[in-house]
Amino acid sequence: MIAPIPSTSAAPPFETHPAPVSTRTPTPRLSLRAICKAWPSVLANDRVDLDVKPGEIHAVLGENGAGKSTLVKIIYGVIQADSGEILWEGRPVRIPNPAAARALGIGMVFQHFSLFETLTVAENVALGLGTRAPIGVLSERIVDTSRQYGLAIDPRRHVHELSVGERQRVEIVRCLLQSPRLLIMDEPTSVLPPQLVAPLFDTLRAIAAQGCSILYISHKLEEIRTLCEHATVMRAGRVTATCRPAEHRADELAEMMIGRELPQVTRAAAPARPDRVLQVRSLSLPAVHRHGTRLDAIDLDLRAGEILGIAGISGNGQGELLDALSGERLAEHHASIELCGQAVGRVGVPGRRALGLATVVEERLGRGAVPSLSLSQNALLTAHRQALVRPGGLIDRAGLRRFTERCIAQFSVRCSGPDAAAQSLSGGNLQRFIVGREVLQAPRVLLIAQPTWGVDVGAAAFIRQSLLDLRERGAGVLLISDDLDELFEISDRIAVIAGGRLAPARPAASTDAAEIGLLMAGA
Repeated sequence: MIAPIPSTSAAPPFETHPAPVSTRTPTPRLSLRAICKAWPSVLANDRVDLDVKPGEIHAVLGENGAGKSTLVKIIYGVIQADSGEILWEGRPVRIPNPAAARALGIGMVFQHFSLFETLTVAENVALGLGTRAPIGVLSERIVDTSRQYGLAIDPRRHVHELSVGERQRVEIVRCLLQSPRLLIMDEPTSVLPPQLVAPLFDTLRAIAAQGCSILYISHKLEEIRTLCEHATVMRAGRVTATCRPAEHRADELAEMMIGRELPQVTRAAAPARPDRVLQVRSLSLPAVHRHGTRLDAIDLDLRAGEILGIAGISGNGQGELLDALSGERLAEHHASIELCGQAVGRVGVPGRRALGLATVVEERLGRGAVPSLSLSQNALLTAHRQALVRPGGLIDRAGLRRFTERCIAQFSVRCSGPDAAAQSLSGGNLQRFIVGREVLQAPRVLLIAQPTWGVDVGAAAFIRQSLLDLRERGAGVLLISDDLDELFEISDRIAVIAGGRLAPARPAASTDAAEIGLLMAGA
């Protein structure tokens, strides 16, 4: 049942050994009182109250832009509240920076990774922990911890060699090595394959049973229902309700978050269009680095008016395949890739875009958009062919602004306008903008990876509907996703990539998650 914000009771405080039973009501591990934070164009947190008990797994729910990430960054000391009070085990505290948060026992797994790409996993972990232990000793701890929690990572690998899912594992393991008393997790499973989610949840429950509090942010509502005991719901920066997630259906939780009925995705039958817009034959490419994945004799066909879903456990060649298809990496043979009837294996990104290809990469902040540039400037990066650059190379600034405003309006991007910096947007709103930027160019082929990573249920439904609408207009869409529910919801056919090999695609209606899961595991 939904309730007004109550005062919370708490479990015994964190101990290495079980604490004696007490008849007194224990103090919450963390209490927030009337937290406010305003940015120039938005009130991100508006008098937010929150209590997290020792040993509790507590969810924070809300749409993209509801103020969740701002709130947890205040708790972790990344930013400072304008007003309000933070109580740590009943004592008022000031948390000026993440080092102070870690000193209290607060650890955080960020949605957008805080990793140095040119350093190894072990070196990144060492920086995060502030330890002077020899790298060899730390590497052994990383291996032991990653095995214990079922999140295998190699401490010797450089971060730039890792997929998004593998980077997520690094963030989680680095945080667990701190033995935190409060663990903040911002979309920790957004790019983890289904096989790794259940073991992670078992780990989190075991950690909570030892007294560690967990503050959990996720847009995957079934995860919230399964894992979390209590939830605080935020909308437009305010706490609007609390509830016990297990007592509500996922659609009811979604309606609490967005304040209205959840939008439904409408999927029409695939139109019969025989023409192939993308054809790949015997595409093989060596691994870029020693820990990469070799592409081995890839064959695929994508037809106009079709969504072809690619499933697979992160790190099995999805990134390499996207790079090869987009032109970021050239094939060895020109004829191994055909785009709209033309051989493009040795053609780079600009040439393929000129033929009608558009790409949405999985890492939106850094690759999909330049963080410090405005939305208009980011639109120009890929949409300059939309008559936004005049002969002689002069930018049509009025036309660019109109294109950006159209993207903001049609894709419901919450921002202060075309001049807003990409890094000022929430993850979901930036994803809406990047998808909109590519869809508005009316591509003949769209390559899109992890389109709803870290995106709330309303935005996810909107993005999926946009892909279906593009399909109905005759475009071919190649969708790479770790989310099997997403693949089955909108794909016409599904193929599985494992170890750099692509299994033959099969109609989504004639297979199921169990069969796809076996193929993902290499069966």
